[in-house]
Amino acid sequence: MSQWYPKKGKVIFHVDMNSFYASVEVAYDPKLKGKPLAIAGNPEERKGIVVTSSYEARAKGVKTTMQLWEARRLCPELIVLRPNFDRYRTASKEIFQILAGITSYVQPVSIDEGYMDVTGTEKHGSPIEIAQNLQRKISNELDLPCSIGIAPNKFLAKMASDMKKPMGITILRKRDINEKLWPLKIEEMYGVGEKTAEKLRTFNISTIGDLANGDAYQLKQLLGINGERLQNKANGVDMRPVDPDAVHEFKSIGSSQTLAEDTIDEAEIRKLMHQLAENVERRMKRKQAAGQSVQIMIRYHDHKTITRSKKLHHFIENKSDILQFANELFQKHWNLEPIRLLGITVQDVDEKKNIAKQLDLFTYEQEAGKEKLYQAIDNLSQKYGKDIFKQLRNDDREDKPRTSFQKDFLDDFKE
Repeated sequence: MSQWYPKKGKVIFHVDMNSFYASVEVAYDPKLKGKPLAIAGNPEERKGIVVTSSYEARAKGVKTTMQLWEARRLCPELIVLRPNFDRYRTASKEIFQILAGITSYVQPVSIDEGYMDVTGTEKHGSPIEIAQNLQRKISNELDLPCSIGIAPNKFLAKMASDMKKPMGITILRKRDINEKLWPLKIEEMYGVGEKTAEKLRTFNISTIGDLANGDAYQLKQLLGINGERLQNKANGVDMRPVDPDAVHEFKSIGSSQTLAEDTIDEAEIRKLMHQLAENVERRMKRKQAAGQSVQIMIRYHDHKTITRSKKLHHFIENKSDILQFANELFQKHWNLEPIRLLGITVQDVDEKKNIAKQLDLFTYEQEAGKEKLYQAIDNLSQKYGKDIFKQLRNDDREDKPRTSFQKDFLDDFKE
């Protein structure tokens, strides 16, 4: 079996769940199988946003981030469900437990994808046999489809997993990149966003091959060090290891949300700011962390986006502090035009056990004395829902989609 494994180098998998939220709902309710399905934050609202959709819905033109009214116009028979985050967390944990049964070198990167280093796992078969068995096991036990990319490094494995969906297994070797990778459009390359693609096209770089064979000096002038990194990856060079401990690393914790409608209503904005600060506080507590900078992001009706931040003299972790500094930044920098999206992020974050010595001893002990109270409130909230001491409002529901959810899942993986 060792002939299937390189004497030098690695065998890396990228496991990518197909249409994950929708697939979990179909597994939960088999009557949905084969039907066009979309997961959306606010199905009752005309301007709700599609979070993900089944392949049957995609065949009708339904796409992620599409407004719900447009999705229903393209596919009148579309079934729309609110997201069930607890269900997705449970499924994700079970998936990663299956991956960990093959190797301890598993690096989750979001709730529905992760890398595996299967080098030296000959006892489980050849790489293609391992991939087939994994795909079959996840399908049989969880009724969930996935695609797997097999390559000598993380970048090529990621690109390979996207080449055949759903339920694809693709091998991408370095010797194959000029045939399989280079013809792809530059915007299809992992790590190249819309703005970067636009910059590259101004220099007649429209494919990954153009990038791979482009002028290195020109790329560095255009994109800085990222130009060199992208060109290396386009040539199949990526030295990053699969790092199981990467799940513990974080420098910032944030939450953002798109409003149902562009607004200048200060009451609506204030309400969302409270919700975002609460989301950030919850994640901070889960990670037992604190941060020393606050940043806000404002996206206006015309998609113009600004970010503004403030460095603090002390560490913060609680909603009241997060909200106070976020509000200061917002009031200072909002130009009074209609807002489409708001985000709050705490930066320069570290675990409290690492920064305890930097904190004022009296303050730290004072907060530590409240830990049992905080823990009791957290436990009650988890059991009975948030805001248990006041009447729940419909707009406080925990099933609202938030950008932080994909990262929240990583906390579960560590436990």
